[in-house]
Amino acid sequence: MSDVPTPPATGREWHLLSRPVGWPKPEDFALVEAEVPAPGEGRVLVRNKYLSVDPYMRGRMSSAKSYVAPFELGKVMQGGAVGEVVASNAEGIAVGDHVLHFLGWREYAVVDAKNAVGVDPEAAPLPAYLGVLGMTGLTAYAGLLRTAAFKEGDSVFVSGAAGAVGGQVGQIAKLKGASRVIGSAGSDEKVRLLVEEYGFDAAFNYKKGPVRDQLRAAAPDGIDVYFDNVGGDHLEAAIGSLNRDGRIAVCGMISVYNDTAPAPGPRNLARLIQTRGRIEGFLVGDHYDLQPQFVQEVGPWVRSGALKYRETVVEGIENNLEAFLGVLRGDNTGKMIVKL
Repeated sequence: MSDVPTPPATGREWHLLSRPVGWPKPEDFALVEAEVPAPGEGRVLVRNKYLSVDPYMRGRMSSAKSYVAPFELGKVMQGGAVGEVVASNAEGIAVGDHVLHFLGWREYAVVDAKNAVGVDPEAAPLPAYLGVLGMTGLTAYAGLLRTAAFKEGDSVFVSGAAGAVGGQVGQIAKLKGASRVIGSAGSDEKVRLLVEEYGFDAAFNYKKGPVRDQLRAAAPDGIDVYFDNVGGDHLEAAIGSLNRDGRIAVCGMISVYNDTAPAPGPRNLARLIQTRGRIEGFLVGDHYDLQPQFVQEVGPWVRSGALKYRETVVEGIENNLEAFLGVLRGDNTGKMIVKL
């Protein structure tokens, strides 16, 4: 039944030493050598091959009450990871299988079999299960189709559109019949990617002028859906361009994650009365029931090339922290992945 070879003696893992104030600093973290135990009954030992770093992790570094427990000080952090089983003490999972799990930020992880999802490296490259076919992709799918109630003919605005979630939102909207898709990004290179490769109808560099003015120019007839990854001036601009019965799905607000004082809210919320608009926040964890439908619909688009995606790959666990900080700075195009 079980296959439990001797595990390696030690592996490296990232610990949170202190809770960052404002922008995280290297001294808030430590890369430490830790003992790798053999897997107990019902568990498997995974050698991680790819790790995910995501904006939401910044929230878990704070002690503030949130939708998920904060990272513990002096303990290893967590995140999405995909790797190879090197020892198994669980029925149905063999050495050599590849699994997706949430014990990232480390080289080796002992994972409960019930929390390990088998993935097929023949069906898609392993990093895709952390991004376009993983939690990132499901976030885009659920937020657009369920929370924002997208329907054919809608005009859609996506902020942070060159990121892993945003790029997928815009493309799914186009594939499902949006009348117009507009994206914002932080560089001219990313703007070109959105229009020339991802098929957005229009895109703009938010650093080159007021978002409100650039959005009005790109969407003269207004927008029906706004998918928010940024917050701040983007959210205010979207409310200002919202059409009758418009919907706003709030996925993230990366513009305020490192603020030490509360950010001012949109000054034009009264427009929601006039437009009968609504704003709704969502978490992907509430929508895992959509996973089979998501894979069934999006998988073929990915395989055929109809839905394109980018990954920014950083090599080495020693660079895991720098990759995470890069996500907060917007250094990545598409999903930020750490290859071990």
